[in-house]
Amino acid sequence: MKRIRVLLADDHTLVLEGLRKLLAPHFDLVETVEDGRELLRKAPLVRPDVVLLDISMPLLNGIDAARRLRRLLPETRIVFLTMHDDPAYVTEAFRAGAAGYVLKRSAASELVHAVHEVMNGRSYVTPLLAKDALGAAPGVRGVRGAAPCDLSTRQREVLQLLAEGHTSKQMAEILNVSVKTVEFHRARLMERLGLRTTAELTRYAVQHGLVCS
Repeated sequence: MKRIRVLLADDHTLVLEGLRKLLAPHFDLVETVEDGRELLRKAPLVRPDVVLLDISMPLLNGIDAARRLRRLLPETRIVFLTMHDDPAYVTEAFRAGAAGYVLKRSAASELVHAVHEVMNGRSYVTPLLAKDALGAAPGVRGVRGAAPCDLSTRQREVLQLLAEGHTSKQMAEILNVSVKTVEFHRARLMERLGLRTTAELTRYAVQHGLVCS
């Protein structure tokens, strides 16, 4: 019987090593990546059956990476493996095209089963979250301004890169746009979110899972 081909996406080396040991007896691990943009580069080359990814990843968060991956590889199943236990994240993950959502603290007992479930055409959510996730309000909303899902794709990209400490020039190179375009999106972000400083934008990005604290 053909073994399921799995790609791992996580920016923590120790997590990746632990996942390899957990999954290697059951699946073919075809690739590992450490940020969302690397995921979008590598996945089409190896065409995995399942991608396991975190929400908080450098350069491009898992939610936005999943949205793009679904367009690139519509047959690939996406399972989020994350520490985020807010049901609203589950809602956004499935809106982005996920087939499964597993908490990292439950990985040892659930992850292999979750992969088999999604490969059999079913959805999987960590039981601790499943009931709450069904009633979660759409989007992840903060105290002020719009939710991340209400921002444009480019605005979310600029917000994440800004919060990670990249300069406007570095962001322009990563996004393949002009510095002027980056500054435009930054200004629109501040206007849309009702925030005035880089520190406030960074805090917002951390609170909404776009970057790790």
